[in-house]
Amino acid sequence: MSKPIILCVDDEPFVLESLEIELKRAFGENYDYEFAESAEEALEVIQDLSEDNVEVLVIISDWLMPGMKGDELLIRIHQKMPTVIKIMLTGQADEEAVERAQSEAHLQHCLRKPWDSQELIETIKTSLANHE
Repeated sequence: MSKPIILCVDDEPFVLESLEIELKRAFGENYDYEFAESAEEALEVIQDLSEDNVEVLVIISDWLMPGMKGDELLIRIHQKMPTVIKIMLTGQADEEAVERAQSEAHLQHCLRKPWDSQELIETIKTSLANHE
């Protein structure tokens, strides 16, 4: 049986690499990790995982990405998978976008870049504990 997924979405590969290191250090083998460099790629990953009956538990998404912005991505995901924990990690999201994601996608947290690793991990742990 496959493990639940933590999906990270950011158009900057070094951000994804940093997240991978931090998540694996904090959560080890408890989860599988997927990474997407665009909202469109994230939607494809989610579709593939859904077809394989693999649960996406957490999505950590950037806001400012080419094509679709993070708030729109999270809203689209929420419409199909409302129980997914949604965290926005951004240096540039405007307050209106954050509020929209909170109201329309049930965004749990918005953390600013550069993020504090401990704060990110605690945010995920708290969200997971409240999710169960």
